[in-house]
Amino acid sequence: QVQLVESGGGLVQPGGSLTLSCAASGLTFGSYAMSWIRQAQGNRRELVAKITPTAGDTEYGDFAKGRFTISRDNAKNTVTLRMNSLKPEDTAVYYCFAAEAQYYSGSYHYSGLEYWGQGTRVTVSS
Repeated sequence: QVQLVESGGGLVQPGGSLTLSCAASGLTFGSYAMSWIRQAQGNRRELVAKITPTAGDTEYGDFAKGRFTISRDNAKNTVTLRMNSLKPEDTAVYYCFAAEAQYYSGSYHYSGLEYWGQGTRVTVSS
């Protein structure tokens, strides 16, 4: 059974920092691209950050560039999101997302096998 368990959410003041962690089990972690996706109340889900299976490439939503950093530890089956300079508009539920990917012919190809965590709430407020 695949599990993605997020932790690290909470209440933080504007300008503060938080680190979110996602612990994965039940899958071959090194075969999955990992992402953090967030959903604010009344909004669609949006990509926060993504990291390829071997951590060779990362991708960020425009709002996250320069403030957030995604990393992964394939030995520990964890992915981490460090968030700095938090703003009230960063308030959302943050989800860990895994997508199976294989690298060939110069790019990653996704199998369609995907998993979601339950989410962790981040509230940025004074």
